[in-house]
Amino acid sequence: MAYHDLLGVAAADATDLLEHFERATYEGREYLHLSDTRHGVERGTVLVDGTVVRGFPKIPRTLVLDPGIRRFFDGPFAVEEKLNGYNVRLARVGDDVLAFTRSGYVCPFTTRTVPDRLAVGDFFDDHPDLLLCGEAIGPENPYTDHDYPTVDSLAFHVFDIRHRESGDPLSVDRRRRLCDDYGFPQARSFGVFDPASGAAAVRDVIEELDSEDREGVVMKSLDGRKLLKYTTSAANQGSLAYAFAVPFDYGPEFLFPRVMREAFQSVEFGESEEAARARAHALGESILLPAVRAIREVEREGATGEEHTVRGPPEAIDGLFEHLERMKLRITVLDDEVEEGERVVTFLKHSASTTDSVQSYLDGQTFRA
Repeated sequence: MAYHDLLGVAAADATDLLEHFERATYEGREYLHLSDTRHGVERGTVLVDGTVVRGFPKIPRTLVLDPGIRRFFDGPFAVEEKLNGYNVRLARVGDDVLAFTRSGYVCPFTTRTVPDRLAVGDFFDDHPDLLLCGEAIGPENPYTDHDYPTVDSLAFHVFDIRHRESGDPLSVDRRRRLCDDYGFPQARSFGVFDPASGAAAVRDVIEELDSEDREGVVMKSLDGRKLLKYTTSAANQGSLAYAFAVPFDYGPEFLFPRVMREAFQSVEFGESEEAARARAHALGESILLPAVRAIREVEREGATGEEHTVRGPPEAIDGLFEHLERMKLRITVLDDEVEEGERVVTFLKHSASTTDSVQSYLDGQTFRA
């Protein structure tokens, strides 16, 4: 069967769709991945060895819980924690379990490390046609940096299970039962609510998560087909601080939505003038202080970037650095040790755009904005 048939795309659209897939390789195996949504096919969809691995759909966001929830859901919905890490999908392709990033690249680090932590082989022996969608979280991962008190290294939490080829989700209940059966950690559940009265309950959850410096929630219809997200103030300000630590890597389009999330949340939560000013003060610090630190770092050391620590088998670390090199990223290893047979490496992921721009402006280049 042709790929476009597997993807459910009309033959008339097949040529245009397939032209937008990009070629990549993993250990000599060539595959195609879609870097942007086209013809209803999700970003990150992969074509490899006659197999389709669907991308994960983009989740819409509401800026107000009420009436946003009532307008979006027409029946009971589940509320689960939105985790702060990197999104990855696991699928069996031939005899191998591969881990795919949000944009569809095979991640050699995750491919080699997750099977050592979870019984994914047993799962795919029983369910070869399914796709595990999850978040890799914890302090020892190569892409994001957010601490969870209960995670010392790296943990994979499942938040969805879908059919690999069609992308259709399992129901929330069946997915949670499957995860329990195989011992997979999963996103925390806060219960099931009715759209007419659920906004108040979700607000309580958001306030609890915000106090814990957590990301937010994803709300899901019970069949798993409708998804809606909402984030905490801590997450909004945290992502701004992350971006402004490398300020010339992110543009105004990154800033504006997060400021608007804070503004709408302040109004909906009925904040006093004093509370709104405190939020504004914290928001300003999350933008300005990381940028100041980045400028000083370039001025002092000649470069800036993101520091990460990773842990895993030596071949997983080697595969990671080869992958980052293929992504045209410059890496400086700061520390490299072996602990109990695992390689533990701390490295700086250089931000060339921010480094070059900051250095240019420090040298007197005019700023056009």
